[in-house]
Amino acid sequence: MGFIDDAKDAAEATGKKIGRAFDDTKERLSDKADEAKAEHEVKKAEAERDATKAKNDYKESLRD
Repeated sequence: MGFIDDAKDAAEATGKKIGRAFDDTKERLSDKADEAKAEHEVKKAEAERDATKAKNDYKESLRD
């Protein structure tokens, strides 16, 4: 029975390790998605800033 118990414990430990690896991978993908979303928002904000600056510069040139 000792061999069967050892095999059972090893299988259980392997299952837990696979579960943790899956959770870690899922979390990494979620982190990458969050990072990509934040990067997109930054680029969008920079584009809006640049567009507003260009508009204001143009308006200022009309005033001169």
